[in-house]
Amino acid sequence: MAPKYDGMSHCKLALVFAVLMDLLGVISLLLGVFAELEFQGQDFGDLLVYTGALLVLLSLLGWVMWYSGNIEGLTSRKELGGTVHGALDRLAHTLSRRIRIPRTHSSPS
Repeated sequence: MAPKYDGMSHCKLALVFAVLMDLLGVISLLLGVFAELEFQGQDFGDLLVYTGALLVLLSLLGWVMWYSGNIEGLTSRKELGGTVHGALDRLAHTLSRRIRIPRTHSSPS
């Protein structure tokens, strides 16, 4: 019996990564823009602005992974009457199945 998934139960790690990178990026951006950050005559505001922008850009990877892992109901070519061809189709199917199936850790007997 296949486990039932509800809501955002797929790819929780990608969701946490995306939200965390968004929060850190926005905080860094706002600090870089609005705070006077000088240390020994050097201004670090630009560094925080660029770092924040990169963190927000990096969070996009997490959002894409989370969204991709939560897509359901796609019809494969096999269900449409054709056969699944090509290495890319097999790779996508294998990766999707590995992401979707929860891992269980069992102790060896």
